Order: sequence, then structure tokens, then C-alpha cells
Amino acid sequence: MFEILILALALSMDAFAVSIGLGSKQHKPLKVMALMAATYFGIFQGVMPLLGYLGGRGVFGWIESFAPWVAWFLLMLIGAKMIYESFAEGIEEDLSNITHKVMLTLAIATSIDAMAAGFSLTLMAINPFLACLIIGVITFLFSALGVIVGKVSGTWLESKAELLGGVVLILIGFKILLF
Repeated sequence: MFEILILALALSMDAFAVSIGLGSKQHKPLKVMALMAATYFGIFQGVMPLLGYLGGRGVFGWIESFAPWVAWFLLMLIGAKMIYESFAEGIEEDLSNITHKVMLTLAIATSIDAMAAGFSLTLMAINPFLACLIIGVITFLFSALGVIVGKVSGTWLESKAELLGGVVLILIGFKILLF
């Protein structure tokens, strides 16, 4: 269960970082923006790992002996991408009016990594539905918090959240590979 909580925290950092950016740049009421970001990011971050898990189960028999290596590679790739993105400007910089279409696009973009990370759930002894629910709830909470933090403090935490998430995913990858 501890691994799932750490995975959920790491995966939610991408949505948290985007939420900080949204909160710092939006003119919508704080509660509306926080609920909108939390709902979209929470749902997509909860569903995408389940899709990754189901896909992983489908090919698990073929690659069972290599599964830890595949999970390690995917988590390393995702973690490195998040670290790289922590040093680049996010797409939310250019957004001034967030619509449902824009939120859907952001939710999909931030949760693609979660789908790949869902493959690692095939290697853990946990109910995947419970794991995905935990990931979704934690992302929901961090996304709402991110909008509030962004509104209050601006964007200075944005890149640090993504950097931390990337490092944690890499560490989880090594843990899967070595233990």
C-alpha cells in the first residue's frame, strides 16, 4: 500500500504543477477553478493507470520474465520526461481562459504518463481498482491544492513539483528492478 501512495503522489505532481500554473493565471473564481482542475485531473489520473494495467496484463504472459525491466524502463522514461519538463515552460503559460475543452486536453496530456506507469501495477500485489482509486483521489486533492497554491503564491513551485515527481518515479523504477 505504501508503494501505491508514493506512486500516486509522484503521478499527481504533474497535475499539481499544471494546477499551480492554472491557479496563478486564471480569473475564474478560485473554488470553480479548483473543482474543475481537481475533477478533470483526478478522473483521468485514476482511469489511465487502469488502462495501462489492463494493457500490461494482456502482454504480461509474453514478457513475464522481462516485466521488471519494462516497468523500470517506463518509469525511468516518465521520470526523465517530468524532470526535463520541470526546466521548460508549461503549456498553461499561454492560457488565459480555461474551457472544458482545454481542461480535457490538459487532463489527457498530464495523464498519459499515468497510463504507462499503470503497467507497473501488474508487478504489485494490490487490487488495481483500489490503486487507481487512490491515485485518482490523491490527484484530485493535489490538483485542488495546486490551484489554491498558484492563486496565492504564483508559479514558483510549479517546476519543483514536476522535478520531485520525476525523481520519485525513477526511484520507484529502481525499486521494482532491484527488489
